[in-house]
Amino acid sequence: MTGAEEMRVAAEFDAGAEFDAGAEFDAGAEFDRQVGALLGKGYPREAGMTEEAFLGLVEPLRAEVLARSAQMRPPSRNRVPFVVVVTKHVVPAERTMPMTRLGSKPGFVSPDTADIHRFEAIDGVDVPDKHAYLVVDVERGDEYRNVRPDDALTAITARGRTPLTVDEGIAFVSAFPDSLEKNHCFSLVASRCGDRRVPALWISKGAPKLGWCWAGNPHTWLGSASCGGRVAAQGPAA
Repeated sequence: MTGAEEMRVAAEFDAGAEFDAGAEFDAGAEFDRQVGALLGKGYPREAGMTEEAFLGLVEPLRAEVLARSAQMRPPSRNRVPFVVVVTKHVVPAERTMPMTRLGSKPGFVSPDTADIHRFEAIDGVDVPDKHAYLVVDVERGDEYRNVRPDDALTAITARGRTPLTVDEGIAFVSAFPDSLEKNHCFSLVASRCGDRRVPALWISKGAPKLGWCWAGNPHTWLGSASCGGRVAAQGPAA
């Protein structure tokens, strides 16, 4: 990334990404909404679990949300306070993507991304729990539109943040479908499989699509999503 690009990214972040510090937010109610949505979408069924067993995975995260609620602000389309993440070890991406929606249209995995199961978290990204955890202070990364994913990764980590994985991106658009907008889509640069492909979420024919773009190619409509950290039920991990 050039010096001019870095200055533009910093200016756009400072201008547009902050929460409304005066707004009130009921973190407990938002946690309940997200968990209720997972139940309604059929996550326990897709996981081959009873509803009680599934709740046993996610409900302990409620205490972590409440412990951080004083610092949380209401979600916007670009930035949300937290997302409950259920990993591919519980329900794989091939089955979670069709449970995302934009309006009446279900999401899908692109045919050229049928090997999405091969993508794993990159070095330096520590997923704190194999089954379920939180990502906090999530941004879709509008400031990284038209920035190469490789350069966006450098800028994200320089800010003390961490990019999103495939599981986290799917959880984000599942919980906040309005965050996926035309010309405001995003790469998931924390997941790679040993080649130059970077997974990304965008809109195709009105539906959420999980595909990939090259790590060295910028796109005017594609940013790079990130979060402030990851939290398991027993404590935080960045």
